[in-house]
Amino acid sequence: MISNGKVKAYSGQGNLVGNLAAFLVVFLMLVGSIVALNFWDLDQVWIPGLIFIVLYCGSFYAAKEIIGRSDSLDMQDLHGEHGEPLDAMASRASSSRESAAEPHVR
Repeated sequence: MISNGKVKAYSGQGNLVGNLAAFLVVFLMLVGSIVALNFWDLDQVWIPGLIFIVLYCGSFYAAKEIIGRSDSLDMQDLHGEHGEPLDAMASRASSSRESAAEPHVR
């Protein structure tokens, strides 16, 4: 992407410490979930199982939904119904209104 005549860096460039911290948090959650399975035995099933599920799902949720949301495209409608840009949709809508007002003679 170009801004003010200069190429903008991608979102992760220059954030080494933050990227490493985020990676370590998510990776430790994933490893912690696997370690919780070491305490699984037939006498204690629920507590290690619940810890495993919470940490395992939490690691993927944090990576995908919390850390991965650096931009919000939900607020911006970039494409129309069939992938065309919004300008094409506006021109198509205006042309369909014009064609509805005037019958075509062939």
